[in-house]
Amino acid sequence: MSVIHRTTMTPTKLELLAPWLPGRPWHLGGGGEPRLTRAGGFRLDDPQGEVGIEFMVAVDESGDRPVAYQVPLTYRGAPLDGAEHALVGTSEHGVLGRRWIYDGVHDPVLLARLFALLDGEAEPQQQSISNTPDPTVTARFTGAGPLSPAEVTDVTDGPHGTDVHARGAATGPGRLTLRVNRVLEPLRDEPSAPAGQALGDVTAGWLMPDGTAARALFAVVHAAG
Repeated sequence: MSVIHRTTMTPTKLELLAPWLPGRPWHLGGGGEPRLTRAGGFRLDDPQGEVGIEFMVAVDESGDRPVAYQVPLTYRGAPLDGAEHALVGTSEHGVLGRRWIYDGVHDPVLLARLFALLDGEAEPQQQSISNTPDPTVTARFTGAGPLSPAEVTDVTDGPHGTDVHARGAATGPGRLTLRVNRVLEPLRDEPSAPAGQALGDVTAGWLMPDGTAARALFAVVHAAG
């Protein structure tokens, strides 16, 4: 179960994210550095207990209107081979020492747990409370057969988010695309089933700057032929 240490990180997560975000293809801001606040999210457990997994919502208030970004992060005690392009930065944790922090959509441990969440085999955890499930996070998959284990074939960042292309038991000879939404758009109504041609989705919430609660689709699964 997730254990949250009440300690310091130097630099903080938001201090690392502020210069990193403007270089992402899905970032909506101008040329200046974002002004970020942590607004919500949730965690997933690594069964091996080695990798921290967090789905963070960071709100940027530097522009004309607040923008809520979803930034899945993984925290590791050593560098992840072949993932230099996904490194957000390193930070000194007051209990665990140096941590390598990655854009989690490029980390195989996070992706495996996200597919397990869609299969109902992983339980979302509160972002800031140890050993506490978060029942506000909903996940569902309507395809035939389980997604997990899935073979990830490609991860692509684009202006609308990050697309994870994979093959799994649920796709047969074809593929599926897991779209991780990076810019979160609040839902007006909670969907009762995956919208349109979607096979599944993950929905979670955060707090807007005025204190009102918002929810959005954090990830959506589509068949990719």
